[in-house]
Amino acid sequence: MSLVKLTTSALAISAVCATAAVARDQVQVAGSSTVLPYASIVAEAFGENFDFPTPVVESGGSSAGLKRFCEGVGENTIDIANASRKIKSSEQEVCASNGVTDIIEVQIGYDGIVFASDIDGNTFEFTPEDWYKALSAEVVVDGAIVANPYKNWSEVNASFPDQPIQAYIPGTKHGTREVFEEKVILAGCEATGDFEAFKAANGDDKKAAEKACIALRTDGASVDIDGDYTETLARIESNKDGIGVFGLAFYENNTDKLSVATMSGVEPTVETISTGDYPVSRPLFFYVKKAHIGVIPGLKEFAEFFVADEIAGPDGPLAEYGLVSDPELATVQDTVANETVLGNGS
Repeated sequence: MSLVKLTTSALAISAVCATAAVARDQVQVAGSSTVLPYASIVAEAFGENFDFPTPVVESGGSSAGLKRFCEGVGENTIDIANASRKIKSSEQEVCASNGVTDIIEVQIGYDGIVFASDIDGNTFEFTPEDWYKALSAEVVVDGAIVANPYKNWSEVNASFPDQPIQAYIPGTKHGTREVFEEKVILAGCEATGDFEAFKAANGDDKKAAEKACIALRTDGASVDIDGDYTETLARIESNKDGIGVFGLAFYENNTDKLSVATMSGVEPTVETISTGDYPVSRPLFFYVKKAHIGVIPGLKEFAEFFVADEIAGPDGPLAEYGLVSDPELATVQDTVANETVLGNGS
């Protein structure tokens, strides 16, 4: 029997146990670069405080991590996928086709997406409309849909400085990109009224209009960053006109290098994200392969430790790094303790 096709039946778990427990005794995690620093902090503390090896935590992006997670069940597959967005139904279908049928979704807290530039550069007060007009491949000018003509931020918003538009945004494999597209670019397209023009141009097709709104320019004004936030920071350090999209935690750990912009008049802070006042925030997750619990040593213990009050609570080390603690953390803890899986509540 192929490990890739195993189910979570008792027979399958026994089959996994016969190989995985012998071959691997270290929890393996991959996925979101946003969740990476939190998972790394927890992994190091777990290795220091428990009689288990320190988990191996890798990055690569939410989509890449979930793809690896869904490859199957067995010691040659990862145990946990970190994600800065919820798992998609299409990804769950791929998981199921490969035998990953019982998935535990764990929400660890919240993070905000911030827009930051060089600390000695110009300051900005953005709205989603500004970013849509700056980066969308096509915009509406004088009633006509045209290729984006704007070169400087002052052309986007008369109150902005005459600074070249140069944005460094997460690549398409990152969960942050999807949040950026939905809560910033698409929201801006709708706020300007351009969405209706795109919809009319596409036969009143809403999905086609959304796709047109979030299609970004490819003339160099918008640059995809496939690495982590350190690469984005490096781009800004070499181009002082650049503006990057970061997670709040990364910005808060680099305030000596970066200046953050407001969004819709709200400054991104732990407080404004926890209250929902800051408009560009998102929950962070990790997903656990239930079939590996009891097979890979320390897997459940690591998941429980990750969401413990002293780790993920408002006074824990993750909050100190920038995580906004989940107000429903007790419910999350129950989910892990009871091994509650997606889909059937059990």
